[in-house]
Amino acid sequence: MHFIIKILASALLVAAVSEIAKRSSVFAAVVASLPITSTLAFIWLYLDTGDSLKVAELSWQIIWLLIPSVAFFSVLSLALQGGMNFWLALGLAALITSACYGLTLYVMSFFQ
Repeated sequence: MHFIIKILASALLVAAVSEIAKRSSVFAAVVASLPITSTLAFIWLYLDTGDSLKVAELSWQIIWLLIPSVAFFSVLSLALQGGMNFWLALGLAALITSACYGLTLYVMSFFQ
């Protein structure tokens, strides 16, 4: 039952952002940019393990991985504004972001 609650809460968040975006992209962006997903992950992790150090470690790793996430939104936005097909732009953004994640994980390995 606990797992089903996790799925429903997470799915409702994604659906809410999608519905809000139909009316206001700015408000949807505010909701999507809030650390709601991370907060839910922290709560689920803490409830499952009771280990606040695991939550702290996850939080620290999220900080590092926010950096390559910016590449996704930048590439997608620029590609779409430049007239690129949606699916191609999405694929390109995912590909470039994957490379940025790989580079960031490589750099992170020197600090752990």
